Amino acid sequence: MTAKVTVEDVERVAELAHLELAPEETPHMLHDLNAILDNVAELNELDTAGVAPLAQVSELWNTAGAGGLRADVPKASLDRATVLAQAPETDQVFFKVPKVIER
Repeated sequence: MTAKVTVEDVERVAELAHLELAPEETPHMLHDLNAILDNVAELNELDTAGVAPLAQVSELWNTAGAGGLRADVPKASLDRATVLAQAPETDQVFFKVPKVIER
């Protein structure tokens, strides 16, 4: 395995993701990230010249006529007043929830 990701890269990614890595976790993360990049490099070696690009795997379902996905049609929603009446706390427009992320 050729090292592509450095310890500094791991620390920066952890910082950006707001993760606190213990010192003993860094070498494992370094190994895992490099293994992922090696797998991607191996996939990049495959010849995909004859493969049609697609945005989602679900596109394949409809080409064969198999379906499986429901039609995307609008339908009535729940009544706001009824739903908000069941909420523990509301401002009569939205649910009020406790703050969970501190930055």
